[in-house]
Amino acid sequence: MSVSDPEPATFASPLEEVRARIVRSAVLAGRDPAAIELIAISKTHPMPAIQPLLDAGQLSFGENRVQEAQDKWPGAIANDRRIRLHLVGQLQSNKADAAVALFDAIHSVDRPSLIDALARASERAGRRPECFVQVNIGEEPQKGGCAIAELPALLAQAGRAGLPVAGLMCVPPADTEAAPYFALLAKLARDNGVAGLSMGMSGDYETAVLIGATHIRVGSALFGQRG
Repeated sequence: MSVSDPEPATFASPLEEVRARIVRSAVLAGRDPAAIELIAISKTHPMPAIQPLLDAGQLSFGENRVQEAQDKWPGAIANDRRIRLHLVGQLQSNKADAAVALFDAIHSVDRPSLIDALARASERAGRRPECFVQVNIGEEPQKGGCAIAELPALLAQAGRAGLPVAGLMCVPPADTEAAPYFALLAKLARDNGVAGLSMGMSGDYETAVLIGATHIRVGSALFGQRG
């Protein structure tokens, strides 16, 4: 499943191109482009590399590590409270308090112990970030995410704990066609009554939009490949 290049293929910046491709894919799918949140994956990038995106009005950013985000983002957030930070990497339970304090959304909720830790941290902080339950959609032992069979119980536990579950998240296996995995995540979301779909990265975000992604996580298409 692919989308033809937008025409004309001249853009002032990578951000403008990614936004145009999101709009094109959304229109093809009969969706409202405004309902899709572009998360710029800024992990490992310093603030001088991020600033041009902020200047262009990009407000949602994703980080992999709590410590890196703590070191990098407080000043920018103090200058613009509209910035939304998303934790997209794996989260250790002992970092739950720090994550709840800083992030607006956590995309890697994948086990009962982390749900308990986030619930306690949220209660202490009086702040409840959106949570996405990560599904190990390709059943890969090296990746985070709950098993598909465990998803209903994990969602039920999150509900009892008072966590605001915004949706599901997945990372399909590398070097494979992503569409079947995105379609499976969308079906799991429908079957379990959750609305959000955090799926799609630089190489496949257009496909993800066609299949229903509400949040896409784009790094290299915005910042370039790291040497």
